[in-house]
Amino acid sequence: MEDIRICPNHGYYRGEKCKCGYQGELILEKEKVEKLGRFISGLLRHFPQKFNLEMDKDGWVSFNALSRIVSRKYKWANKWIIKALIYSDEKKRYELKDDKIRARYGHSVDVELSDLPESEEKTLYYGTGEEEADRMLEIGIKPVNQTFVHLSTTIEKSEEVARLRTDDPIILEIDAEKARNDGIRIVKANDYIALVKEIPPEYIKKVNRL
Repeated sequence: MEDIRICPNHGYYRGEKCKCGYQGELILEKEKVEKLGRFISGLLRHFPQKFNLEMDKDGWVSFNALSRIVSRKYKWANKWIIKALIYSDEKKRYELKDDKIRARYGHSVDVELSDLPESEEKTLYYGTGEEEADRMLEIGIKPVNQTFVHLSTTIEKSEEVARLRTDDPIILEIDAEKARNDGIRIVKANDYIALVKEIPPEYIKKVNRL
């Protein structure tokens, strides 16, 4: 986790220096970035009902309502601090539109995300361990502790994700074009992540790597 700073030319960013080399004014120390990020992630992905935060079917909640909940827990976290967290997030975890905010992926609560754009990739990837890969080739890929299966748009990104769980990742290739043509809805959460309710085994094969 890194500090959040602001550059007069490029806005909020994380780290010591902006991409232009400018060392901006400190907005939020990394310890507070981590605390705030965890809490907002929980509100938007896992437990909105715990704080009576009303969420629609596509995951949107009132930004003002979320801000009030956050500021009650962290007195230092006003609306501008929350926006700094969102706009500086290179992984594009969150989306702020008009007076509403949502997480773009990672939900365990039941959401549809029907207004996300459809993925256009012909091929998508899923990285996992050997035992899990063999099982998925038989029964398909289904979500575990999440509402959607999270697929990667590149082999490299799928391996990066898989290495968080295993030292010897197996990469599965998904025929996303055929799945879409057969009526399976796949949406794009960001440049690296696509979401789907599940992928049946007939669209999956193991990547043979040298």
